[in-house]
Amino acid sequence: MLAFWASYSCSETIYGATPNAASAGLNWVMSNVLPQQAGLQVTGVVYQYTAVKDPEDDMVVHVQNQNAQDSGYIFRETDDWSGLPGNTINKLIPVGDVPIQLWGDGSIDVEGQGQVTEPNVVYTYRYDPCYDPQSDPSCPGYLPPIPEPELVDVYDALNDQAVLEATQETDPELFDRDGKNRREVEREADDRLEQGLAASENALNIASGSAQDFMVAAMANEMRFDPYYAAKLEGGVYRDVVALPSKDIPDNPRALRNGLAQQLLHQKMIDSQYK
Repeated sequence: MLAFWASYSCSETIYGATPNAASAGLNWVMSNVLPQQAGLQVTGVVYQYTAVKDPEDDMVVHVQNQNAQDSGYIFRETDDWSGLPGNTINKLIPVGDVPIQLWGDGSIDVEGQGQVTEPNVVYTYRYDPCYDPQSDPSCPGYLPPIPEPELVDVYDALNDQAVLEATQETDPELFDRDGKNRREVEREADDRLEQGLAASENALNIASGSAQDFMVAAMANEMRFDPYYAAKLEGGVYRDVVALPSKDIPDNPRALRNGLAQQLLHQKMIDSQYK
């Protein structure tokens, strides 16, 4: 039955069984027993052994697996042989779908007088080969891996020796198109600039002096003020012709009513605040 189970598989889920975990002794390492397949789940434990003992002796046998992620056991089945003669036992224990990462090392532990011979412990399991879609290109949801980017040698012009030599002024005797030394051209330009600034300053000084002379001459010309002194304005007395009567001006009855209405409204607001 186990051989048939190990070779059976459905459309996606694969079922199988391990070889005898106790073939080398009463202790075994689960990473050497179960296939290290992503998403694998243990569905049951099948074990068989022969208990050798005297009927009057006490003997208890534990078939067990430690919990790899916590204290205690993830699986433990106990057989009490106390007061019984030795015999061979076969058991199939369903454990549900327990993930592979919870199964720690297994063992057969004997308490009391007696021994275990010919042990055989088999684990049944199942797993989905496409639990990780990237495990096979035929799995649904498989994504083609992104290729590693190629290293590109970036050209840096600032590190190019030819560019560095071209941008450095290593020859002090550089000449322009007119055949003059560049340093002489720069000095001539400085001289022309100084001459232009001097000419501009002189022109401003000359213009400023002329303007001041003109203003002084204009202020000293007293003849221009004489016409203002000789001018006369014809005057007289302008009497008021508008006269107001001495009668009292009567109050506006409409304005009086409006003022009274506002006073009453104001008083009403004050009374409402006190209330």
